[in-house]
Amino acid sequence: MSGGVFDIDVSTARLQELETQVQDPTLWDKPEAAQAIMRERDQLKSTLDQFQSLENQLTDNVELIEMGEAEGDEELTAEAETQLAAMARQVERVRLESLLSGEADGNDCYVEIHAGAGGTEAQDWADMLMRMYVRWAEAHSYKLEWLEESGGEEAGIKSATFKVSGHRAYGWLKTESGVHRLVRISPYDSADRRHTSFASVGVYPVIDDNIDIVIDPSDLRIDTYRASGAGGQHVNKTESAIRITHIPTNIVVQCQSDRSQHRNKATAMNMLKARLYEYEMRKRDAEKQAINAAKTEIGWGHQIRSYVLHPYQMVKDLRTGVEKGNAQGVLDGDLDDYLEAALSMGVSG
Repeated sequence: MSGGVFDIDVSTARLQELETQVQDPTLWDKPEAAQAIMRERDQLKSTLDQFQSLENQLTDNVELIEMGEAEGDEELTAEAETQLAAMARQVERVRLESLLSGEADGNDCYVEIHAGAGGTEAQDWADMLMRMYVRWAEAHSYKLEWLEESGGEEAGIKSATFKVSGHRAYGWLKTESGVHRLVRISPYDSADRRHTSFASVGVYPVIDDNIDIVIDPSDLRIDTYRASGAGGQHVNKTESAIRITHIPTNIVVQCQSDRSQHRNKATAMNMLKARLYEYEMRKRDAEKQAINAAKTEIGWGHQIRSYVLHPYQMVKDLRTGVEKGNAQGVLDGDLDDYLEAALSMGVSG
């Protein structure tokens, strides 16, 4: 990479260097370093393969057009032109991925969802958002790991945290952090009145072990509690759930995915490292810090996207202006247009 722009020659040379390291019989003497090398190798190879495939498709279709024009074969020419047009979106996505050159863009990520004020209505909305991100992740072959889920009193969830693992998971999802607003006829209102609900989303990168995040044990408050999920859908009912509060920043993380309190504590500490890493990044960037402060209230004036199901259907991103009428499609995970626009416009996460 050079200046955030994908350079094929530089990347090819880097891939050859990584392949040499992979062949080193002492590579796995240091497992964490080996995993980082393997991950970089696989990601770089995937990107270069994409470029090679697009280059081959372009060459083939240009040759077909030239052949069709030379032989007066309009059908062949039209077919090749259709193929070129179909390539346009794929090329644009590769271009956008080349912008994912941030320090943690290639990492896995944690996604946290919290219901705003409003009881059952807001908790149901938080559950709908969780389902939306799960559908998006599954459609893109990302792996999901459930870490914490607190069910609502009647329906939905109060909060949930899950890990999304895969190539550039954080890079794609980082701009989803913020408050999401829903307008609909409430299924929990016997008078069929229209309700407005809010829920917040936080996306944080999973931090590699070689990034040094110093945590003073005296700054931590560690509590244990009984795990509880929405009908036990994603979590085990155990006495080993862990909640860690970082007192100086008031950052709170929770994990209840394992029956082992020790493993839950280790996972929660990794989540805390991710949150503190992102917190420090925001402190270094005044604009990001301002955005983070704007997220402290889950309510009016702080939303990044509005989802309207009544009296019409529309999902509009208030930062990029992207607007779609198929609200149900978006709630089923069709988020790519919003993610791509945010990345293209340099929206901060």
